[in-house]
Amino acid sequence: MAEGDNHSTNLLAVETANLEQQLQGWGEVMLMTDKVLRWERAWFPSAIKGVVSLLFLRIIYYLDPSVLSGVSCLVMFLCLADYLVPILAARIFGSNKWATEQQQRFHEICSNLVKTRRRAVGWWKRLFTLKEEKPKTYFMNTISSLEAVAWVGQQVRNLLLTYLIVTFVLLLPGLNQHGIISKNIGMAKMEINKLLKQKEKKNDLCICLTCSG
Repeated sequence: MAEGDNHSTNLLAVETANLEQQLQGWGEVMLMTDKVLRWERAWFPSAIKGVVSLLFLRIIYYLDPSVLSGVSCLVMFLCLADYLVPILAARIFGSNKWATEQQQRFHEICSNLVKTRRRAVGWWKRLFTLKEEKPKTYFMNTISSLEAVAWVGQQVRNLLLTYLIVTFVLLLPGLNQHGIISKNIGMAKMEINKLLKQKEKKNDLCICLTCSG
């Protein structure tokens, strides 16, 4: 067991080091983006929502591109960013060495990205394992999930739904960093427990009344 844990830890360290090397040109940009997404200043959430709203309102809503055009423009933008960002970052920020804190944070970001990728691959493998071991359960869960997604897509306009998803994804790191998600989940659990206890009391009362009658 210990050998397996050590192997997994070493593999994680190797993958993280490789990713750090690949993203070295994006380092400064990633650190700045990380500060914004984690809401290091109080006005960052408003800035995120404002930029996303402006993007959807001015560009996507008015231009109204087709799906193919939108995907092509997105891929083109990513290709340009992949080429230009390392060059511009080197000219803007120079070759200044990072402080220990910056280097550590960059390492944590890359490590989190590797863990997220591993988690996604793990879920994908579990899905195929479920398909092989319990095909009926896999079929029912898949159909139910796709039906729910199709219903939501039918009720909400594509542009609005995309806007809500993008906004939520960009706000998610800050929500998690400030404990807002865990706080709301805890409150929801408390309310559910209260409802269950009230239901149990009503059932006990009904049983008592039945027995006395």
